[in-house]
Amino acid sequence: MNQYPENRPEEEEDDLIELVDEDGETTRFEHLATLEYKGESYLALCDPDADENDENGLEVFILKIETDEQGQDIYTVPDEDVSDQVYEQFLKLVDETAGDEE
Repeated sequence: MNQYPENRPEEEEDDLIELVDEDGETTRFEHLATLEYKGESYLALCDPDADENDENGLEVFILKIETDEQGQDIYTVPDEDVSDQVYEQFLKLVDETAGDEE
């Protein structure tokens, strides 16, 4: 069972995911977007407790979605160039979405 802060709106809980690393440590992330880049799928994630109004901005993590031998999804950190390209694609998506809301 996932534990979320009680003051978090229910619709935001749907965007929360938990990932387990190779050491068995669980980390919660907020799912911002799933993106395609050169035929591969990537996730854009952030810390669900981060303050997007912080002067340093919101830190976005990019993970590549891959499949292991058992058919299970695994998430890996792409190389820096690919990560930068996917992040740029994410920023364009955010700009487009912001333009639609105006």
